Amino acid sequence: MLKAYLNLTLAMIIVGSSVVAGKIMVNELPVFLSSGLRFLLATAVMLPILYFREGGLPRLSRKSWLILTFQALCGSFLFTVFLLYGLKQTSPASAGIITSTTPMFMGIIGWLFFKEKCSAGTIFGISLSLAGVVILGSAEQGVQAKNSITGFMLILGAVMAESVFLVLRKWVAEPLSPMAATTIICLLGLLWFLPCSAYEITQVDLSAVSMRIWQAVTYYGLVVTVLAYLFWFAGIMHVPASTAGSFTGIMPVSAICLSTLILNEQLQWFHFAGCCFVLAGIITLSVFRPLRSKENQLSKNKSFKN
Repeated sequence: MLKAYLNLTLAMIIVGSSVVAGKIMVNELPVFLSSGLRFLLATAVMLPILYFREGGLPRLSRKSWLILTFQALCGSFLFTVFLLYGLKQTSPASAGIITSTTPMFMGIIGWLFFKEKCSAGTIFGISLSLAGVVILGSAEQGVQAKNSITGFMLILGAVMAESVFLVLRKWVAEPLSPMAATTIICLLGLLWFLPCSAYEITQVDLSAVSMRIWQAVTYYGLVVTVLAYLFWFAGIMHVPASTAGSFTGIMPVSAICLSTLILNEQLQWFHFAGCCFVLAGIITLSVFRPLRSKENQLSKNKSFKN
């Protein structure tokens, strides 16, 4: 059990670091090009591993391929585009905190579209998370009134796209191993980014891109997109879904700490206040929401992002 907890912790620390890596990438590379390179690296690594371990891509129905393609549109393409453009106009610490509200939006989607019951604890958890987001949005508007609201809304759009991505996962009829599902999402993510990446690469002088940016792209592709999945899958197989969900609270802490250490970001009171409310909301949702099979399946598929 301790090993499972360690794997889940490492996965969420890496996911939190993606906010910092993304902020570095978009300093010199366009969003679509940097993302396309990220998925190219991830796919180049995952395809040989999948072939060696499982003999190649699984056979799927046309309906399943359509669902997975739309999944990649939401979770890989829209999530990444909204997140990286949002990072251009808001702080990495705030972005990390906002992206950790995914369990809240999952609860809202389940209630609105799947008629799932909301207990008093669930409503309270959602309210705490919303309070944290409101604190961040209101405070950042005062600090950076020009761009903060646009960036803030883009990050929220990324979270909503991620939530739709997680809902769609359960509609795939065929059983998919974590390795196969991850590889397919990386491959489809690459295809979604390919047209815009092909255009942007003609507009950029790659020889002028600094080594730090290439290191960030490599890190995003190999560590965030591949290694974080492996840690998460290794851990989630040995703990209840509700327990695994509570580990998402590590992500904003990781984003805040790494933003301070690597980007020298000056943290404000609202970062700490917002983080506390969001973490409290995540813990409340994990403890009090009904452990129904439908919610468990959604929680298990949470790591298929970006």
